[in-house]
Amino acid sequence: MIFKVLYQKDKIETPRRETTLSLYLEAETEVDARSIVQENTDYNIEYIEPLQGKHLEYEQQSPDFKLTEFN
Repeated sequence: MIFKVLYQKDKIETPRRETTLSLYLEAETEVDARSIVQENTDYNIEYIEPLQGKHLEYEQQSPDFKLTEFN
């Protein structure tokens, strides 16, 4: 399943909507997605949203849609 992860690059600063970033990730569950991001980054995860159906199709039309892969 594809997940959209909304995050802040820094865990120290107070989260602000203006600085929220997103990445797209493929994982089995939301827990797996969170674990993958936490193990590979220092990001402050705000929200993880599962994408499927029409919502996924809509997100895929964005020029910013790109699946993030961690080694």
